[in-house]
Amino acid sequence: MNNNVSPKIVVAETSVIIRSGLTAVLKRIPNLNAHPIEVSSPESLQNYIHMHSADIIIINPTFGGWFDLNAFKAENGKTGIKYIALVCSVIDNNTLKEYDENFAICDDMDIIAGKINHLLHTEEEEEKDNEQEALSQREKEIITCVVKGMTNKAIADKLYLSIHTVITHRRNIARKLQIHSPAGLTIYAIVNKLVELGDIKDSL
Repeated sequence: MNNNVSPKIVVAETSVIIRSGLTAVLKRIPNLNAHPIEVSSPESLQNYIHMHSADIIIINPTFGGWFDLNAFKAENGKTGIKYIALVCSVIDNNTLKEYDENFAICDDMDIIAGKINHLLHTEEEEEKDNEQEALSQREKEIITCVVKGMTNKAIADKLYLSIHTVITHRRNIARKLQIHSPAGLTIYAIVNKLVELGDIKDSL
């Protein structure tokens, strides 16, 4: 996450003392620049997430009696949110495993800061990896040409590229997809609807 952008953190806890106390701690964490949103009921959490996005939700597993994290994820349908369990009492380890991280109300600010920064850093690395591995539009065009049986020269002529550039694109495609044969690319192209089966039947 960009250091200049405030992470969107939601604190979900029924106790106003615990909720406001954690919010105060989060605001004091150096370089986090957090402005947490406090919610006091499952309904208000659901309404907030329906209307807004969040990077991290810090939530007491006993929120609202007993918080069903998996049901909440399925209902709101949003991906990319990290969930931290706020442990205020004895919680089963299997329950805590459902969360991305957890900390207790007795943890100091350094521990809380370390865990939050780790989650934000992990999210940033995942985004970078996804960006690096995503195929460009040009690479998709080259895959389409390859599975139609076109040579590097024919592809270069069609797309107004040099042969060297086509070869470089093909190497990048092989690295990103870990596919090193025309047959493998053909299957990939069909599955991902880059080509129709009828477009390549003559080259099979």
